[in-house]
Amino acid sequence: MISDTHRSAASIAMVAGETSGDLLASRMLSGLRPALPEAHIHGIGGPRMAEYGFVADWPMEKLAVRGLFEVLAHYREIKGIRNALRDKLLAERPAVFVGVDAPDFNLDLELALKRAGIQTVHFISPSIWAWRGGRIKKIAQAVSHMLVVFPFEEEIYRRAGIPATYVGHPLAEVIPMQPDAVSARAALGLSPDKPVIAILPGSRMSELKYNTTPFVGAAKILSRRDPSIQFVVPMAGESQKRYFAELLARDGLSDVRLQVTNGQSHTALAAADAVLVASGTATLEVALFKKPMVIAYRMLRASWEILRHMGYQPWYGLPNILARDFLVPELLQQAATPQALADALWFQLQDDANRDDLMRRFTDMHHELLRDTARESARAVLNVMRQD
Repeated sequence: MISDTHRSAASIAMVAGETSGDLLASRMLSGLRPALPEAHIHGIGGPRMAEYGFVADWPMEKLAVRGLFEVLAHYREIKGIRNALRDKLLAERPAVFVGVDAPDFNLDLELALKRAGIQTVHFISPSIWAWRGGRIKKIAQAVSHMLVVFPFEEEIYRRAGIPATYVGHPLAEVIPMQPDAVSARAALGLSPDKPVIAILPGSRMSELKYNTTPFVGAAKILSRRDPSIQFVVPMAGESQKRYFAELLARDGLSDVRLQVTNGQSHTALAAADAVLVASGTATLEVALFKKPMVIAYRMLRASWEILRHMGYQPWYGLPNILARDFLVPELLQQAATPQALADALWFQLQDDANRDDLMRRFTDMHHELLRDTARESARAVLNVMRQD
């Protein structure tokens, strides 16, 4: 049993591998830090985690690679980081390790730590209900406690004998139930009475590489159809913004009128009438902002040919998965042409009955996912630490 005094000065290790994980981990830390004001919390993470005194041993961007072959290109470096962190933590023996998403990186690390007697928590279940369900066997060996963000996941783990706690989804707390579009447009300097489309091609460099051209190509088509449309494109950071500009110049799209912002993705979503978004956590953010959307994604062709045969469900976007219905269009790989994206966005922009239906469905979804995630996730971690 770990004492309150020992817990207060404990060492806690965490790994978050991308922007969405940084946000999720920061919500946990907002609940954990008051209970552990002196704890040394370190590992791999981003700027939101740093706000709560987290110390990054390696930059989070090192892990932000997506796609089978893209990961292979960085495999040696990523494996080296994981091995170095593993050795560091085996010597340090933190009170608990928290892996935030990034299952391909974190599960192997958690397996080594748990075998050495270190408590491990995994925050956000891998999508075993969507693909690669066999991973639950590895999870049982690697994870002391699983924190899940969708209600149906808790029972899946309990049936497998893995302790699990539903903590709600942090985004449901962060995003207001009724977004203020007027204030968001004012903050971005957008006209209040002209349509706004937000374009979110992804936060990873690999996502920008494959999504930028079709996404902005769709904007070019729509701007010809209705020159009053305002396009806002939030970028995750300066490096992403520079690369995005390089891609536009390369493909002759620099003349498309875009307002590219540093961050401010939530402001852009609040301001938008419709959204073109890359498949991933951002699709849930769009749903929680109650916005009509088109989900799209492109990747290296070889990666796609493998991944498309590995899914268990007909949906890829989180809103559709949660609804178990094609609430919004999904245009993937070859289907994600500029013309197809433009046509789908035009429908989302123009159809009022569809907008009203999505508003109702997404509001219900928001209520279902709303919990005090900071408190619940912190409580679960503290309970795991007491079991040491």
